[in-house]
Amino acid sequence: MRGGYFLSLFLLAVSVSAVMFPGTLGAQERQEEVFLEDPAMEAQAREIMKGIRCLVCQNQSIEESNADLALDLRRIVREHVARGDNKETIEAFLVARYGDWVLLAPPFKLGTLLLWLSPLIFLMLGAIGLYRFQRSRALADPEDDLSEAEASRLRDLLEDED
Repeated sequence: MRGGYFLSLFLLAVSVSAVMFPGTLGAQERQEEVFLEDPAMEAQAREIMKGIRCLVCQNQSIEESNADLALDLRRIVREHVARGDNKETIEAFLVARYGDWVLLAPPFKLGTLLLWLSPLIFLMLGAIGLYRFQRSRALADPEDDLSEAEASRLRDLLEDED
């Protein structure tokens, strides 16, 4: 009985600690972002970052994203800019590493054809589906949904109006 009391007390202490200090459980130190000292080079790096997709967020550039991977990609871009690499060289390096998807505006080529054309394809499929749905409703006989008794009653009512 006494052992159960101490176990309960221990579990209570662990639970209270986890609630009061949640950041300490499995915490990792976040690396700080290091900017380039030359303002012109930093501006060049930021311009390049605007065209690189965050692979975690997917709809943000690495300049806008707070994801750890975006921080790593910003560091890589800054390292390349500091070495004197131009935009095309840096983008080619990232594409070789991550594929065309890493670019917010991927090039129009055979491999990205589906990526570029998919909005148009989905729009066309939706228009065709809507057209077929409307056409099937227009061709449908309203009496098809009625029982024989209801159809007879409807015919009688329509004849009475004439």
